[in-house]
Amino acid sequence: MRQSGPSGFRIGIDLGGTKTETVALSPSGEVVAQERVPTIKGDYAATISTISGLVNRTEALIGQTCTVGIGMPGAASRDTGLVKNANSTWLIGKPLQKDLEDALSRPVRLQNDANCFAVSEAIDGAGKGAEIVFGVILGTGVGAGIAIRGTCLEGRNAIAGEWGHNPLPAPMDDERPGPLCYCGRHGCIETFLSGPAFERQYAEAGGDEITARDIEALAAAGNPRADAALGKYEERLARALAHVVNILDPDVIVLGGGLSNIRRLYDTVPRLWEPHVFSDSVKTRLSPPLHGDSSGVRGAAWLWPPSL
Repeated sequence: MRQSGPSGFRIGIDLGGTKTETVALSPSGEVVAQERVPTIKGDYAATISTISGLVNRTEALIGQTCTVGIGMPGAASRDTGLVKNANSTWLIGKPLQKDLEDALSRPVRLQNDANCFAVSEAIDGAGKGAEIVFGVILGTGVGAGIAIRGTCLEGRNAIAGEWGHNPLPAPMDDERPGPLCYCGRHGCIETFLSGPAFERQYAEAGGDEITARDIEALAAAGNPRADAALGKYEERLARALAHVVNILDPDVIVLGGGLSNIRRLYDTVPRLWEPHVFSDSVKTRLSPPLHGDSSGVRGAAWLWPPSL
């Protein structure tokens, strides 16, 4: 297996539920190439082919052989090396790292996508200079990563930050037992706070089947059904994040994923979480990502140190 050359250029890949993105960073951390393509769902071979194609096109464009870091939903099992806990369920049980290394003829570094996001925002994003950053992904699924002084906290079982598969805290009567999650349990935070869950809740309340972005726009225009749906989402998000504050006590919580673009969350949720936090005051900030929805892919590139 060939080693990546000493150019100092690094490629990051963000393998998401709806899109797969690549970025190439120069030795100084500047973006020199970027591309997004739709994720082909349910097809593992297509996943390998898509990532290989992105890497090959990027290297051809910049004329450099690069290191490759990949952020993915889920994690690699410490026992088997196979993918576990992925909401992109076609990856589960697959030797993703080995297959990508074979396809690219080089070592790759693989990490949970939310961990990549948290590290990116901790290094030079919304959490720059903070000791503890909790990076949340509110997208196709719900995940999170933890960065301590800019370094990813993986945990003994490689599941640190798997916040989305805890039960929704302090459930109301109409929230029990909760929707069935792909993990086999009912009432996971993900089943309430993911983008598809938010859209489903709006439709079940009598609304049309529309996107989260459209629901936000309707709420901003004064539509009472959309405003009520968004209000319920905010209250649930506040309960869920309050438990994180009680356990981890982070300096900043950074939201990523498509729902992080709902601007009113940053004003409303911190007010709503205060009654659930075991403190006389809450200093934790809730912030949008400085690097937007490209933060995770930058973190994937940084899985290789700048000197490599």
